[in-house]
Amino acid sequence: MREFLHSEISQVENIPNIPHYPDIAIRNGKRLCEDILEPIQDSLGRISIRSGYRSPEINSIGTLNKNQYNCASNARNYSSHIWDYPDSQGFYGATACVVICAYVDYYNETRDWKTLAKRIQGAAPLVSSLTFHPKLCAVNISWHQQPKKTIRSYIRIKKQMEPN
Repeated sequence: MREFLHSEISQVENIPNIPHYPDIAIRNGKRLCEDILEPIQDSLGRISIRSGYRSPEINSIGTLNKNQYNCASNARNYSSHIWDYPDSQGFYGATACVVICAYVDYYNETRDWKTLAKRIQGAAPLVSSLTFHPKLCAVNISWHQQPKKTIRSYIRIKKQMEPN
């Protein structure tokens, strides 16, 4: 849980990143770990957690884009990075941004995130959503009581040079 609670925003702003409802956050984080992250790590190798749980206070600071923070609103992050509050439909979830360590070199050469998406889905069919980011092919991976089954990417494909 310590890795999930680590927050750069929390450290920079000197505000604790503590769940309002620890039992709920732990329950949902456990589902994220057991149903999603552990099967991925068993199949694809070590994962590195970049971010996980955000308290509403930490997430609010992130929505201001202060110091280049880039968080969605609290309402959009309930049952996502804010694990201890339900979404607008009353369902819970949990999200972590992770890097699949063994995939980084291949990604840096190819910018291919789609192969990793397929491998993640094969390893952890209970994934609710995947959102890929350009740096290190980091991916927000979500568990949710009502899985959304979505895949998004902010990675732009490099254009191939045409021969003369």
